[in-house]
Amino acid sequence: MRLEIKRLDPQLPLPAYAHAGDAGLDLFSAESRALQPFERALIKTGIAVAIPEGYAGFVQPRSGLALKRGLTFVNTPGLIDSHYRGEIMLIAVNLDPLVPIELVRGEKVAQLVIQRVEHVTLVELDELPMTTRGEGGFGSTGV
Repeated sequence: MRLEIKRLDPQLPLPAYAHAGDAGLDLFSAESRALQPFERALIKTGIAVAIPEGYAGFVQPRSGLALKRGLTFVNTPGLIDSHYRGEIMLIAVNLDPLVPIELVRGEKVAQLVIQRVEHVTLVELDELPMTTRGEGGFGSTGV
């Protein structure tokens, strides 16, 4: 599929897949900054996209940064609707209790996954159809 993109920061690389078959395009930080332990901050990526109708973008953390440095996003995955045309920004948080995270301009910080989404028609019922799981939720399978 075709994804139209506007580079808001001409010195940053465009998002790219690291490997053939990857689901996520790497996004880069448009700024250098330190995130103190448990600090949240809005991080610019220097790009805007035109996601086609019937699709949405989902911004997710990079697993290596999450494991090694404790970087994640408060609203993960971050949802980008097809009609949004502003800069993609990340609500980053440092989950390391002791060590600040130094983000460097141009560093890969997140991934953007584009997926088809369905629109639904709500049908209100007094009772939902039964299933074998029923209302079993958190911990219902033993963990």
